[in-house]
Amino acid sequence: MGKMKSKYFLISFGTGLIAGILIGATALTILVSYRMDKLYENLAALENVINEKDAKLKKLEESINTMYFVLQDIEIIVEFIGEDAGDEIDRIEIEKAIKEKYTELLGKEVKSIDPDLVVKVVDQRIFKLDEKEYRLRVSKLLLSETLKLWVEAQLVE
Repeated sequence: MGKMKSKYFLISFGTGLIAGILIGATALTILVSYRMDKLYENLAALENVINEKDAKLKKLEESINTMYFVLQDIEIIVEFIGEDAGDEIDRIEIEKAIKEKYTELLGKEVKSIDPDLVVKVVDQRIFKLDEKEYRLRVSKLLLSETLKLWVEAQLVE
C-alpha cells in the first residue's frame, strides 16, 4: 500500500507540475502579447503624428517662398540738433511717443504701407515734454521687416 501511495503521489505531483508550467506559460504569453499590442498602438500613433508634422512642414516650406514681408519691429533713432542738445531721458520719451504712433502698423504687409504717410505722421510736428518743446523732422526712413526712422529733434524757443 505504501507503493501505491507513492505512485499516486508521483502522478499527482507530475500532473500539478505540468499544469503549473502550462498555466504560467499561458499567463506570461498573455502578459507579453498585451504589452506588445500597447507598444504597437503607441508606435502607430507616433508614426501618425510624424506624418502630420511632415505634411505641415512641407506646406510651410512651400508657403515661405510665397509669403509676404510683414512689418515685425519698429526702431526709432532720435538725433538732437542745435546747441542745447536734449538729455537721454528726453530721447527715450520722444522715441516712446513716436513708437506708440506706429504700433498699429505691426503685422501689416510691407507693400501695403505708404512711406509718405509714415513720414507725415511725425514730420514737422512739435513734441511737448515738460517745459521743453521739440520740433521733429524725419531725416531718413527705412521700410523693410523693420521700420527704421531717423528723427531730428530741435529745441523750439
